[in-house]
Amino acid sequence: MSTGPAPAFDEVIHSPVRLRISGVLRRGAELEFAVLRDTLGLTDTSLSKNLRVLTDAGYVTVRKERSPARADARRLTWVTLTPDGRRAVDAHLAALAEIAGG
Repeated sequence: MSTGPAPAFDEVIHSPVRLRISGVLRRGAELEFAVLRDTLGLTDTSLSKNLRVLTDAGYVTVRKERSPARADARRLTWVTLTPDGRRAVDAHLAALAEIAGG
C-alpha cells in the first residue's frame, strides 16, 4: 500500500478534449494553434474554448506572434504546457492509473 499522498485527479484536465490537448502538449513542444487543431481533429471554436479553460487554470500559455511568412496582418497563435500544467497532467495520469489498478 502506498504511503504517499494519492495522485491528484483533476476535473479540469479530465474533460476528454482537454485531456487530449494536454496529452499532445505533454510531449514537450510548443505547438501552433492550427497544428494542434488539426492533430486533434477539433474545430477552432472547440479548441479555443478548451484552451481558455486550461489557460484560466494556469496549465497552458497562449501567445500570439506575427509571422514573417504571412503577407497579411494575422498572427500565429502558439500553445505550450506550463510547468504547473505538466505536473497536473502527470498527477492526473497517475490517478487514472491508480483507479485502473496499476
